[in-house]
Amino acid sequence: MRNLASTYRQDVDGFGLVTIRPLDPDTDIDLIHGWVSQERARFWGMRDAGRDRVEEIYRYLDSLTTHHAWLVHRDDTPVALFQTYDPAADPVGEYYEVLPGDHGTHLLIGAPTGIERGFTGTLLNVLFGFVFADPRHQRVIAEPDARNEKAVRRLLRTGFVAGPLIDLPEKQARLLFLDRETFETRRP
Repeated sequence: MRNLASTYRQDVDGFGLVTIRPLDPDTDIDLIHGWVSQERARFWGMRDAGRDRVEEIYRYLDSLTTHHAWLVHRDDTPVALFQTYDPAADPVGEYYEVLPGDHGTHLLIGAPTGIERGFTGTLLNVLFGFVFADPRHQRVIAEPDARNEKAVRRLLRTGFVAGPLIDLPEKQARLLFLDRETFETRRP
């Protein structure tokens, strides 16, 4: 179901060229498996999944029209896995009132980049700009593991508003919401 024409590029002054392209299960699985199996990716929920299981999951996602996996590059270096989805077609949609224009997201920063001030904030700005580039998307939904306090704090600093804790089958999650207007007024 990949649409390679849906590649998104943004040149960020002082940061580099950020490219967001569909994840290709044929060529990207070794990289993704290496990321999701690291201890620092424990909240992603795939640490113990073998390569074949990770490939199976991403091939399944690739077959859906409601869920998408994206590989994010900074210049020529892969730096993140970004997933987007329609909350009405996802279990999370059973836990809150899905509004027209809602669009769900998951983010896994890939290989450690070392401590680089502003890296995550800049990357989030590009990723949410990518989501809001589609005029149908009016609100971004995130649901990180509630124990992942670092991710929750980062999203709140980005402009998200905290929603309720929800008990998903695989985790207790914190719902967070970022509307288009807040994003556009906070965006540098």
